[in-house]
Amino acid sequence: MENRKKVAVIMGSDSDWPVVKAACAELKKLDIPCEAHILSAHRTPAEAAEFARAARGNGFGVIICAAGMAAHLAGAFAGNTTLPVIGIPMKGGAMDGMDALLATVQMPSGIPVATVAINGAKNAAVLAAQMLAIQDAELAARLDAARADMAAQIAQKEAKLQDELAAL
Repeated sequence: MENRKKVAVIMGSDSDWPVVKAACAELKKLDIPCEAHILSAHRTPAEAAEFARAARGNGFGVIICAAGMAAHLAGAFAGNTTLPVIGIPMKGGAMDGMDALLATVQMPSGIPVATVAINGAKNAAVLAAQMLAIQDAELAARLDAARADMAAQIAQKEAKLQDELAAL
């Protein structure tokens, strides 16, 4: 499909990559082009703001931002673009990710950040895909197929459970 939108996956530190790579893997599974970058709201604020401001023109449709502790990254991006921004609060620090969750979800009126669970990289990718699928029927069909696969896996597990229960 021509003019396919990309997803930007931004992390504040390379230490976030072991969790964040699940978002990139899920996007690739869904055949969604993505880029991953390390940009910091505090250590590289000008570069982060410029990336956010230029994202739409550079072909992005959604931005995913992962950050821990103060978790200002998603908010900094949301303040510099009208593209949807999804925050992944990262586990760690003195509050084990609760501070990141609260910092990500508590945005001022008019500057929303969609927020997934702590370390919820895969769900961030699925949410980004759902946003892009609003105007992409082929992607919507891939999401429907992924849901059908999940349902089939549950049905197999249910059948196995019932077989084991009958054998008791």
